[in-house]
Amino acid sequence: MKKSVVCTYLFVVMTSLSCGQDQKNNVFAPETINFTTETVVDDLINPWGMVFLPDGSILVSEKSGKLLRCKDGKKIEIKNLPEIYERGQGGLLDLELHPDYENNGWLYFSYASEDGEGEGGHTAIMRAKIENNTLTNKEVIYKASPNSTKGQHFGSRIEFDNDNYLYFSIGERGDRDTNPQDLTKDGGKIYRLHDDGRVPTDNPFVHKNGAKTAAYTYGNRNPQGMAKHYATGKIWIHEHGPRGGDEINIVKSGANYGWPVITYGINYSGTSITDKTEMEGMEQPIHYWLPSIAPSGMAFVTSDKYKGWKNSLLVGSLKFQYLERLVIKDNKVTHREKLLDEIGRVRNVRQGPDGYIYVGVEGKGILKLIPNN
Repeated sequence: MKKSVVCTYLFVVMTSLSCGQDQKNNVFAPETINFTTETVVDDLINPWGMVFLPDGSILVSEKSGKLLRCKDGKKIEIKNLPEIYERGQGGLLDLELHPDYENNGWLYFSYASEDGEGEGGHTAIMRAKIENNTLTNKEVIYKASPNSTKGQHFGSRIEFDNDNYLYFSIGERGDRDTNPQDLTKDGGKIYRLHDDGRVPTDNPFVHKNGAKTAAYTYGNRNPQGMAKHYATGKIWIHEHGPRGGDEINIVKSGANYGWPVITYGINYSGTSITDKTEMEGMEQPIHYWLPSIAPSGMAFVTSDKYKGWKNSLLVGSLKFQYLERLVIKDNKVTHREKLLDEIGRVRNVRQGPDGYIYVGVEGKGILKLIPNN
């Protein structure tokens, strides 16, 4: 285990633009807090997912297709993974443990797969068990189709709710004009399954002719953050928007989040996507970013380790290379702080069983944040 020098990070206070408000939110005064950053897993290229195993090890997915069991500075590569389709944003992606993992041993992960119809690949969800550092009992419980040779927007975050339903995201795969608003097509949606892959009978589109019955929401772009709310148990997501218009949304059964019919963003070229930011029957985000921060990873802070942080939402920024803390009151963002400024492209953030925050940074590894109280 490698420990970095103690760094003093300035919490830069930023105003936020919440939907439905014409003025800036109130913000807290800036403050300087000292942190020790401890590198608990080093030399990682793109640590997309991470989970904490009961033995104290951290399981980390590298987008390139490696699954690593990491403890005390050592990495063991897990064997017998499915074939991974690595292209663009696709590869080995998120990881999640079953809520009853200690008894049933089920690991869930998302990855890009060439299996199925058409050339290229699409998002798949597999569950498996780990025995002697080898995957066993492998079961594909969802595979999106048809495949595409496009390299963008695989989505792929995974989360369980309090009733052990499995939620996962699949991006619209760069086909924004077709997939997100069409319930007969995979992509641009949040999905909900039983833990064994069965479609719940109360999913919103099970009786709609031709619909993807596993779909729970639609009109999504590319959600790369997903977390269960600490108090309500509801699933929250953030959307990776185009140029501007990243969003935070609460997942609701059957909801249409509007992409690309409504958006607060524009094309990367600077041209307009639409002049509409709201429309009847389409959800408004509880927060959106202008400019885009390119969010990835998402976690609520529930521990008492960090003074003033409890119940905050943490989101990584790929574009601006920092970790953002958001204070949310009555489902509105009231305060934003920039943490770990210029640390690198933050791919993921999780709170560990020990109550500390762990941050996956591209080109570095997994960092543990330790306040110097």
